[in-house]
Amino acid sequence: MAHLSHITNATVMPTTRTTKKASETPAKRPRGFAAMDPETQRRIASEGGKASHESGRGHRFTSEEARAAGRKGGQASRSRDVRTGA
Repeated sequence: MAHLSHITNATVMPTTRTTKKASETPAKRPRGFAAMDPETQRRIASEGGKASHESGRGHRFTSEEARAAGRKGGQASRSRDVRTGA
């Protein structure tokens, strides 16, 4: 054991962690967009979409693009079902 004569009257305090019980922790509340009512969310999302199209960055699907996207989505969900057995 090392000689500790230079440490006199030193008190070592044990460290204790205090953990809160689930009943003591405040419930998580939604923040940001999730805290808004659905109508406000729709209004804000609509404004964003309109601004996107006005600036020329918005995308409009042609009927053929929409069909292709639908086919691709259907294929993905079917392949997922095969893997999970559902």
